[in-house]
Amino acid sequence: MYGKGEPGRVAEAFEIGDFKPGVRAKTRCDLMGAPPYSEAEGMLVRRFLTSAHDEALKTLAFWMEEAGMSARRDHAGNLVGRYEGATLGAPALLVGSHIDSVRNGGRYDGALGVMLGIDVVEALARAGRRLPFAVEVIAFGDEEGSRFPASMTCSRAVAGTVDPSVMEMTDGDGVSLAQAFAAFALDPTRLEEAARKPGEVFAFLEAHIEQGPVLEAEGLALGVVTAIAAQKRLMVRFAGVAGHAGTTPMNLRKDPGPAAAEAILALERICSGGKDGLVGTVGRITALPGAFNVIPGAVEYSMDVRAEVAATRDAAVEAVTAEIHAIAARRGLEASVTLMQDLAASPCDPGLTALLEDAVAATGQAPRRLPSGAGHDAMVIADLCPTAMLFIRCEGGISHNPREAVTEADCALAATAMLHFIDQLERRERA
Repeated sequence: MYGKGEPGRVAEAFEIGDFKPGVRAKTRCDLMGAPPYSEAEGMLVRRFLTSAHDEALKTLAFWMEEAGMSARRDHAGNLVGRYEGATLGAPALLVGSHIDSVRNGGRYDGALGVMLGIDVVEALARAGRRLPFAVEVIAFGDEEGSRFPASMTCSRAVAGTVDPSVMEMTDGDGVSLAQAFAAFALDPTRLEEAARKPGEVFAFLEAHIEQGPVLEAEGLALGVVTAIAAQKRLMVRFAGVAGHAGTTPMNLRKDPGPAAAEAILALERICSGGKDGLVGTVGRITALPGAFNVIPGAVEYSMDVRAEVAATRDAAVEAVTAEIHAIAARRGLEASVTLMQDLAASPCDPGLTALLEDAVAATGQAPRRLPSGAGHDAMVIADLCPTAMLFIRCEGGISHNPREAVTEADCALAATAMLHFIDQLERRERA
């Protein structure tokens, strides 16, 4: 085992007692898959600024302190644990992911990266190591956007790129983000104070399940992310005339339902013929007023378009938008397309990516580079500091689903790779 300040294979610290980093991280994710860490029985629902979120942060803070960190909540509702370096107040390597979930989601999406971060710090503490930099573990509160329309508000706050107008967003119950902040004992006027100052954080490492089938198909446990795809979130609305379902002839209707269906198929057609990993998704559809016997007066739906290249994504959005307006004109309807979120493609830092490749190789697995089609907090934190991402194989590539699954062995290997990455980073900082 390596002593205080001594660089080397910190993975040897794994052999202390029954402490099994990675394995324990998985166990803790499983524990947090049920109430009080979920808003509902029989499924995982942990949305931003809810009682389930609060319970998760309380337990995570306890685990952080138990691992040797100090823990605090910032002004955006993130939980931050800090393990000091050899010099008090040294710049930090930020490690972590998000703790919120989609409705009826999986237990490892986001949460595994937080738990792995805690395990990694405990391994350092048990080995008595203090590094030339601090290590901070962060649990972002709102990556999914499952409660409020825009996602990654918390990481934007940390990166210093958040727009204070987000406080005006409302959830499905009409509660504004400002009201939710106040109910969570946070001051909505201090959101921007969560921004980290230049030099406080010098790098970010996010470990996350792949949420895709590539690693499993190739028999690999770990992957090194090269870039995160560009994405746009939009809301589409077709407005017509509500009417009685039984008395309005088909040829006299201004029904937005079939128009929305036609436009959704256009999205599928345009994205299916694209390149650069272009994908388009409609995840939510609402017919208003939403009664069995009423022709809807309006139909609203979400549209998520992503590609590895922003120009490809934007061309698809432009083509779909043109079709939406053409469909509306042909059917005598009104249509609007509102941009809710625009995330640029985010390449991972080449230097950190190379270190992460070396770290994966040190575990005995050949490094595998791959892009991320899913959005992650790392793409926002890239505005603050250089970033790297480690992917962990998930069974069947299934995510955002209760069937989401990882193995203890893969989680342990991920923890080992993260510790090797820290070793590499320490050598670089001491050089």
